[in-house]
Amino acid sequence: MKIYTKTGDGGETALFDGTRVGKADARVATYGDVDELNAWLGLARSMLAGEDELIEMVIQLQRDLFAVGARLADPSHRIAARVDKATLGDADVERLERWIDMLDALLPPLRRFILAGGSQAGAALHVARTICRRAERSIVALRAADEGAVEPSVLVYVNRLSDLLFVMARAANLRADTPEIEW
Repeated sequence: MKIYTKTGDGGETALFDGTRVGKADARVATYGDVDELNAWLGLARSMLAGEDELIEMVIQLQRDLFAVGARLADPSHRIAARVDKATLGDADVERLERWIDMLDALLPPLRRFILAGGSQAGAALHVARTICRRAERSIVALRAADEGAVEPSVLVYVNRLSDLLFVMARAANLRADTPEIEW
C-alpha cells in the first residue's frame, strides 16, 4: 500500500462513509485539530522519560484520540459498530476522571492561576491542553452547524481530556522538581 493516493490532489478528501468533501470542510478541520493534539501528546510522551505511569496514560489517550478522529470522520455514525477500538463512551470519561482525581490528590492545591511551562514534558502537556481546547471549540462549532454531526460522548470526552492534560502537566512538573510560576 502506497502512502500517497493522489485522490486528494484536487483539494478533496473522503470521509469514512465515502462522502467526498473539501479539505477545508469543518469536519475535516475538526478531526485535524484532534490529530494535531495526538501529535503533541506524542511529543510530550517522548519527554516523559522514566515516568511510566504518565507515559501509559498518554499512550491510552493517543489511542482514544484515534477513536475520536474516526468518529468525527464518520458522518453516518457507523464505524463504532464495525470497529471496536473506535468506541468511546461513559467508561472512557470515567477513566479520565479517575486519573484526574488520582493525580490531583498528589499535587499542591492551586491558589492562583499558573503560567504554562515548566519542564519540557510539562510545557508540552500545557500546549496539548490548549490544542485540546481548540479541538473542543471545533467540535462545538461542528455540532452547532449540524446537530447530529457529533455524538455527545465525543464532546464530553474532549472536555474532560483538557482537564486531565492540565493536571498531567502539573504532575510532570512536580515530578521533574520544576516549580510552577504563579500569575
